[in-house]
Amino acid sequence: MSGMKLNFVNREAELLELDKAAARGGLVVVFGRRRVGKTRLLRHWLNRREGLYSQAIEAQRDLQIQQVFQDLRPQLETRLVPKTWPELLEILALQKRPWALCLDEFPYLTAVDDSLPSQLQKWLDHSIPHGCLMILAGSSTRMMNAAFLHRAAPLYGRAHKLLQVRPMDYPAFCRACNKNEAETEAFEQFACVGGIPKYWEFVEPRQDVIALAEALYFDFAPYMEQEPQRVLRDEGVTGLNAVAALEAVGRGAERPSEIAARLGTAQTNLSRLLQQLLDASILSRELPYGESVRSTKKILYRIEDPTLRFWFRVYSPHQSLGGPTPDCRRKNSSTSMRHRCSRIPAGLAIPAPGGFGRETSSWTW
Repeated sequence: MSGMKLNFVNREAELLELDKAAARGGLVVVFGRRRVGKTRLLRHWLNRREGLYSQAIEAQRDLQIQQVFQDLRPQLETRLVPKTWPELLEILALQKRPWALCLDEFPYLTAVDDSLPSQLQKWLDHSIPHGCLMILAGSSTRMMNAAFLHRAAPLYGRAHKLLQVRPMDYPAFCRACNKNEAETEAFEQFACVGGIPKYWEFVEPRQDVIALAEALYFDFAPYMEQEPQRVLRDEGVTGLNAVAALEAVGRGAERPSEIAARLGTAQTNLSRLLQQLLDASILSRELPYGESVRSTKKILYRIEDPTLRFWFRVYSPHQSLGGPTPDCRRKNSSTSMRHRCSRIPAGLAIPAPGGFGRETSSWTW
């Protein structure tokens, strides 16, 4: 199944923040989970300004510097070829016109050269030209937070703006996929793919939610088959316990004691893992108003993204039922999906623009 290219929609608030940052100059940090649309947003904004863009690669430091310089070279006035990060930064400082530069997948660079943040700190404090903007972007929420929000980090406090690109809402989905917001079928499809634009590319015209779920989850080599593992790997959350905890939450164990019981471990052993999943915005935590996280036992954990919620609540329990072939899996998924969709009350009030919340996107499944 091949995805279709969608028009750029929404992100007005993010574009406005980037415009404000460009007027001020300095450093801006952009982060958000993979496939949420960071690169599309940044390239769309940079194209309007003839900005500079480079996406880092996972390689040795010298190859990374070479790749970044090759990406930027067509728009740079220089005959020099940098061998180190300070040399590349000096070339940028010598440009005659103000520029806006984005280094995407920044964690790839710091994973190889842990001195890069310190070099950038010195350059930002003393050498970045007036009116120039550097954007550092990355997909690992936890790694970006550690690089810019931890008090001991060299780049702590250097960014004028930390911009988190979040999943988009239901009205944006309808505009991108040419859906009618008032139709229940459009709402069902959004509950299946969530606010991640990459998943919207698989929504076909005149396709119902059952066909969409079959194509994304239950077909031969489906796109979503290993998606939770990819998201966890991007965030640096490793180990089988992370998947097991999400399986427990997806199947109804929302209290810490219930999750621990499903995993067969003590509740105290889950504190670090649950905090990692919270930091990565994979889980969300709910507690009564006025209650303290340290004292209350009324905490509830929920899977934040509708797509991952669908994966653990609908796909995972049924992926091995009905036989090993795609036809058997599709038959089983169709039965499950029709049962769940039949629970939607007639005349469901679709949320108005600006009124869409997480609760309305999850109750269907």
